[in-house]
Formats: sequence, structure tokens, C-alpha cells
Amino acid sequence: MLVLSSPSGAGKTSIAHALLKQDSHLKNSVSATTRPKRPLETHGKDYLFISTDEFKEMRDNDAFLEHAEVFGNFYGSPKEFVFEKLEEGLDVIFDIDWQGTQQIAQIAPNDLVTVFILPPSFSILHERLKLRAQDDEETITKRMSEARSEMSHWPEYDYVIINDDFEKSVFQVNAILNAERAKRKRQIGLSEFFTEFRHQIQESFIDV
Repeated sequence: MLVLSSPSGAGKTSIAHALLKQDSHLKNSVSATTRPKRPLETHGKDYLFISTDEFKEMRDNDAFLEHAEVFGNFYGSPKEFVFEKLEEGLDVIFDIDWQGTQQIAQIAPNDLVTVFILPPSFSILHERLKLRAQDDEETITKRMSEARSEMSHWPEYDYVIINDDFEKSVFQVNAILNAERAKRKRQIGLSEFFTEFRHQIQESFIDV
């Protein structure tokens, strides 16, 4: 499980989308949310847009791997999809905040890699929020205020990237993903491979 976290506007969602386009072995954990759908968003692709009652029912039935309330809206990552993909040997990317990251870390610390995305500066973060034109000025002010708190959690993450160049940031996260995949503990079937390899070595000596 690869987690990307950042304050709103720092670029985690764009980086996640770029990685998903490049890598067929990486799947997106589609979060359920009670917030209204934004223009150009698609139900089931960007988010699972559900009612507050539906969300609470899922939460009470322990259907989420993590969940949190952000700006009065609820967000949660459904367990079933994530565990199904991991069982298939695929990797799952999460676009979630520090609260959700802490919850997943308590459940599955050995299957988790975390990356915090920082903006180049606070003023650039504010400008990005204004340019994307998804929120009114009041919401932007709230997001900027919350960003101070969110960014204080960067030391809790395995990796930290300053997103001053988008292509570079995508390259860096992709490098992290590939390096973590190459770790011995994450290579599925490695023990079986070496058992067969040892068997082949023994047979080669017998043939000689």
C-alpha cells in the first residue's frame, strides 16, 4: 500500500493519477465520501459519492480500512477492494491525509509505504488552490489554515518530496515504488524461486 499525503493543492492527487497511467500493476483505492461531486469527477473512479447515512452504516460495519472527517465531510477507504488487490499481488495507492495514514499504519504497518508531498512554499500553495477554482474563498481560507497543521506531520512519513517540479516529483515517487517492490520481503515467490534454482544447481553437478 503506497500512501500519498499532502495539504490540499500540493499535488498528491495529480501525482497519483500520473503514476496510475504509467503502471498497470498499481491500482487506485477509491475513497467513499459524503462531500458533493465536483465538475469533471466521476462516481466510482474519483470517489464513491455516498450519503452520510450510507457512510455511517459502512463505518459501523467496519467496512473501512481508514476513515476521517475533513471540513465537515466524511472520507473512508473500503477494505474489501484493497485486500482483494493485495491478494492478487498488485499494489494499491492511497490519496489520503495523515489521520488515515496513522489508522492504516496501526492495521498493516509492514505492507505500508508513506510519502508526504510538500509545496515549494506557502504562497505557492495558496496560488494553486485559487487557480484550480474548485472552492470558494472561504473554503480556500479554511484549507490554508488546515495546511499548517497537516504539514506538521511530515516527520511521520517514510519519504518526503518537495513538489516544485511535477515531472520530477512523479519520477521520485515512481522510484520509491520500484525500490520498495524490490525489497526481499515484498517479492512474492522468491523462496520458491531459490528452491528451484538450488535444485537446478544440484542437477547440473549430477550431470557432470
